[in-house]
Amino acid sequence: MSTHRKRRKVSGFVLTGLLSMAMITTSCAPSMQGSKQKKKLNVPVTSYRFDTAGNMFAYSEFELSGEPMVESLGLNLDLLKPEAVDKPSRFDYTAGIESYEYSEEAMYEVVEKSGLGIHLVNGPMIQQLASAAGKNNRELLGERIKELAEQVGYPIEQIQQNMYPTVIEYSGGDPHYTQKVDTGKFADGEKGAYTPNYQVDFASLRWDRKKMEKTLIPSAYGSTFLKQALWAGDFLGGVHTKDKDEEKEATSSSDDKDPNIGLGVSSADGMQGMILAEEIWNKLAFIHENLFYNPQTGQLEKAQGSKYDPSKGLQYLPHEVVVDEKVDDLGANAEKLTVKNPSSDLQDQWMMLWPASEYFGVMDQRDENKNINPAFRALTDGKPFPSAPKENLDQDTDNDIDSTDPYSLNRGLLLQQFRNLQTMHWNEQEGIFVTKHDGKTQGKVFDPFQAGYTVESLRIFQRAYDGLPVGYASGEDAEGLKTEEGKQALAMIQKQADFILAKLIEKNGLVANGYEIGNGKVGGQPKLLAQIGAIRGLTAAYLATKDSKYRDAARKIYVAMDQYFWDPQLKTFRTEGNQAIYDPTIAGGVSAVLRLGLTSLMNTTSDSTKPKALQRKILKERYQDFYDHVIDGPSLTEGMQASEFWDTGDLYYEKDQSGNTDKDHVPQIQKGHGKYGISPILLPVEVKLNREK
Repeated sequence: MSTHRKRRKVSGFVLTGLLSMAMITTSCAPSMQGSKQKKKLNVPVTSYRFDTAGNMFAYSEFELSGEPMVESLGLNLDLLKPEAVDKPSRFDYTAGIESYEYSEEAMYEVVEKSGLGIHLVNGPMIQQLASAAGKNNRELLGERIKELAEQVGYPIEQIQQNMYPTVIEYSGGDPHYTQKVDTGKFADGEKGAYTPNYQVDFASLRWDRKKMEKTLIPSAYGSTFLKQALWAGDFLGGVHTKDKDEEKEATSSSDDKDPNIGLGVSSADGMQGMILAEEIWNKLAFIHENLFYNPQTGQLEKAQGSKYDPSKGLQYLPHEVVVDEKVDDLGANAEKLTVKNPSSDLQDQWMMLWPASEYFGVMDQRDENKNINPAFRALTDGKPFPSAPKENLDQDTDNDIDSTDPYSLNRGLLLQQFRNLQTMHWNEQEGIFVTKHDGKTQGKVFDPFQAGYTVESLRIFQRAYDGLPVGYASGEDAEGLKTEEGKQALAMIQKQADFILAKLIEKNGLVANGYEIGNGKVGGQPKLLAQIGAIRGLTAAYLATKDSKYRDAARKIYVAMDQYFWDPQLKTFRTEGNQAIYDPTIAGGVSAVLRLGLTSLMNTTSDSTKPKALQRKILKERYQDFYDHVIDGPSLTEGMQASEFWDTGDLYYEKDQSGNTDKDHVPQIQKGHGKYGISPILLPVEVKLNREK
């Protein structure tokens, strides 16, 4: 059963034409966040292009490295408050507030505020429901949102205005705002703070459509799906009382039959979870109907799903599909889809397998799964989402029937992705995952980062399909179903990990940058990303198999990485040679390995060797330094985190126009990087010593 946050806040929801109530905010004490050290560094932004895949991947790792991590380390989450900067400790605040809330708000920027994709009003399920009801899409969406609000006990008049919910997201764009952000006062808060208008009306937070990269790349819409699935699982993993809005643990799938019980861990978070689930449902339907590619015909076609047999002809998600967009009063829609790059990329495939696995743990309706959270079962009893037909709930896929319910769509995607990984990217003879397949021929290049994350994605797949807890509880032990697919996933995990141990580790303890079939290891200066991938993959193999040799190997690689790449002057890891060039993907990977260090690889009493690098105190220091110098940066114009607002303590006061009321190094959204400001997302940077005297 997944764990849920004890600390709750009001999340943001919006729908054109509906009113909103004020959010109550509190004041915040200033913090210099280690500024004396930061003045020694320059961390300039190197590009203002928003990379959807990298950002949403990084923020997924930031989420897991946030509240779930500090709670697992023993922190009472009730002690975390945005206004209580650096309390109860600087590490706890950085992880539990900054990492966690940066992660949540960036997701909302993409799927609710920016407009970076196709509008939910044009979603396949909205269209299907509208057609069946004899209504137009806008009317149906409004009724659908009202139905979702009733299920969680959220007042319809409190839903925020001018949301831009997405069906599926584009690959990139310009994160600068195109007009003045509406920071005018909506309502008074506490201790002199106020709620700005943009927190209840998102109209001023759009991005420039002309600068959007209107392409559909699986790693972009897949990593966004991952963010949506993780947060939906958190928000909808419990129930609450409607009269007092108190969270309760679900005891059965019929708890919500009680008129005082609402779905979701709170009214507000439940509403947000429902919106995410609605977006996911339409995304799954859009992918199923439109985005699978047949290399024999060169055409996009409807997915074969759970009945897919790759031996009878491949059908997979191609790397790049261009959208000819039509924009009208109903928002953006896809008028035409054209395959630009038909190859299959390993990154695309694991970035779709992982979220589909996470969401399978939310939508699973199999009677044989005794580990499912009853709160999740309550979602699919017809209200608010339809149940799956019984034929789709057994282990036999031959008797499956077509259905557009969320479980069936997600299960079909999950199994088709898994079979394509096996067929197109897994080389059984070598025991490796290769990075490319052109639709006819498998490639020969192995990348440790991509393979390591494929192993982690397979670990989550095995847990989900075998009925084990996923989401924040993906490390918990339980009795699984031992499915054939689960056994196949474990076999690939083990064989890939064994390859890393046998053929990839150099004499200096680091991992080679890659491997090419027929030519051996890839040389050159060691790269941080390769070490991250190996540590991620080997730790996943340990968690999946319980074989300590994988943990031992991951520990040794981490120690070698720390010794080789950590720069005491830059206060972060170098990425290659003498350079520390960070993009969101590398940042997400660093967050992940530091979390794994703190939760799985740290020194224990049973370890025969106890290197300094794996002391929890040192790991926490590395985590803190990484956030201080790379993410937040040394000044308001430097660092990866482009902006922030009240979730991380930067509150609004009428007499304070600094755009930085918490006195850290991250500006408020209207003051950051540009004429009208910039979204709270990650930008690539280079970390350098300040050579100025």
